[in-house]
Amino acid sequence: MSITLTSPVLAALGGVWALLVAATVVIWRLVPVPDSELRQRIRSWWLIVALCSLALTFNRTAALVFFGMVSFLALKEYLTLIPTRQTDRQVLFLAYLSIPVQYFWISIEWYGMFIIFIPVYLFLLLPVAMVLRGETEGYLRAAGTLHWGLMSMVFSLSHLAYLLVLPQNEYPQVSGPGLVLFLLLLTELNDVAQYFWGKLLGKHKISPSVSPNKTVEGFVGGVLTTILLAALLAPWLTPFSRSDALLAGALIAVAGFFGDLSLSALKRDLGIKDSGNLLPGHGGILDRVDSLTYTAPLFFHFTRYFYF
Repeated sequence: MSITLTSPVLAALGGVWALLVAATVVIWRLVPVPDSELRQRIRSWWLIVALCSLALTFNRTAALVFFGMVSFLALKEYLTLIPTRQTDRQVLFLAYLSIPVQYFWISIEWYGMFIIFIPVYLFLLLPVAMVLRGETEGYLRAAGTLHWGLMSMVFSLSHLAYLLVLPQNEYPQVSGPGLVLFLLLLTELNDVAQYFWGKLLGKHKISPSVSPNKTVEGFVGGVLTTILLAALLAPWLTPFSRSDALLAGALIAVAGFFGDLSLSALKRDLGIKDSGNLLPGHGGILDRVDSLTYTAPLFFHFTRYFYF
């Protein structure tokens, strides 16, 4: 099935590319060191934006495969970080196998199975598979950490893909890619805004033991900036009224903050700074999708229950 790209979506994508070009020019002029972190970040953003643009431009199947690969890479990175038992190798294979199954439910638009497959069926099935292996030492930790990973890296992130198949007959000016783009832009720009305002005004730390760089001023500045961006972008990319756009902006900003903080706690517990090195300048895939693990499901249900 093809993807409908409305004029506002094309304009928004064009704006993202223009912003990336401008950021590249500025960084290359201000930062002369070729391998600096900022230059690495910009190069990684070129790859990220290119892949996302292609996914939202081709047919729906290609987009679902792309988002499925994001879930796979996130789960794989997560499982390389946490301690796993040798006896659970076949169980981990079942966990990976759940990814194409979860995205298959999206492709056939079976919301009922999509919403219970991982939280209910895998929650019951995977511990049984572990028990049948006959190893009880570390059972609770293994079952809990695996299911938390599936819920965060597969179930939560798959809500982003389901935005593509929401029925939009009542809103001809709105498309699935528009909703996806709205969520991605606000989630990522919220991270940037909170970092910027924190550096500029930050004095009062929110959770110094988890993430020392996060401040009250950065959080409030990010929330207000994201609400403003939501009000500006919503008429183009979503069916939201002005009040609902403001509420969606606040929801994404607050959820994104706690998604980031949650993954920071995980990395702090494991004693690592970055989750990997897949994206130079950013770290691993988890360092880029941490906020989305919270914003994607909350934004999806906000949109679905109020508008679809």
